[in-house]
Amino acid sequence: MRVLVTGGAGFIGSHVVEALRASGHEPLVYDVREDPGADVRNPAAVARALAGVDAVCHQAAMVGLGNGVADAAEYVSRNDLGTAVLVAAMAEARVRRLVLAGSMVVYGEGRYTCPRHGVVRPGPRAVADLDAGRFEPSCPHCGAELRPGLVGEDAPADPRNVYAATKLAQEHLAAAWARGTGGSAVSLRYHNVYGPRMPRDTPYAGVASFFRSALARGEAPRVFEDGRQRRDFVHVRDVAEANVAALESPAAPGVLIAYNTGSGQPRTVGEMAHALADAYGGPSPVVTGEYRLGDVRHITADSARLRADLGWQPQVGFAEGMREFARNTP
Repeated sequence: MRVLVTGGAGFIGSHVVEALRASGHEPLVYDVREDPGADVRNPAAVARALAGVDAVCHQAAMVGLGNGVADAAEYVSRNDLGTAVLVAAMAEARVRRLVLAGSMVVYGEGRYTCPRHGVVRPGPRAVADLDAGRFEPSCPHCGAELRPGLVGEDAPADPRNVYAATKLAQEHLAAAWARGTGGSAVSLRYHNVYGPRMPRDTPYAGVASFFRSALARGEAPRVFEDGRQRRDFVHVRDVAEANVAALESPAAPGVLIAYNTGSGQPRTVGEMAHALADAYGGPSPVVTGEYRLGDVRHITADSARLRADLGWQPQVGFAEGMREFARNTP
């Protein structure tokens, strides 16, 4: 297939390009890093890029939590307007396969079970609780301590920040395109992706990148909250292979199918910081008690659907991935 990869010069996109090429496809990079005119919000440029294309792998996005709602317009412009321009151009060009870089942030908090009330959805965490170091959500009915679990794709969406809202809107736009054109759309809901070429020292870098940069400066990684917040750290090469699997899977016309894309092995942020520090040989992490209001406490994936439907399996283990990431020059 001839595949247009938006954001193909970025962290995840560049690995997708390599994986596509290794699988015998012809990836075409569309990225403002390589060409300032290659903006997904530019209808004429997108239309030209789609000429002769069989499928699109849409990785271009503004990522991270950003600055509260102050940069909401920029997020909506880059993520949602850009996706709208892209799918409109795909409809015109009769390109009928789309793989979207989705995100686990659409869920908000993860899956929780109360001993008395079963599966419950806690509300947003209160500033007073966070200031007091009470980081764990409680049952909205009885206040009991909750047990975190794996979240499945059928969980209701509950975006808790601007970035999350734009990622959910991208899925709705892709679904509307699929229904309107009979196209095939897949959203890969990435969990915490890390690995080579990860951006660093920006508001949009991932926590693993911030920790590694601190170690490179000879400083201890600073772990927010109490370090026990659970995430699913998945290696970027495994994410790239998931994109190839989604593109090569039998088409499901007229619908968008969402797949959690994670390692399936929940780890705490504190565990990740210690693994990275040990691999780097740097200072041990320090737990600060600080927090970001837009963060959620626990969010980990059930990726069983992706494994069953597409035959995808993550290949890079946590310890191996952290050792490799520690060796990469920031």
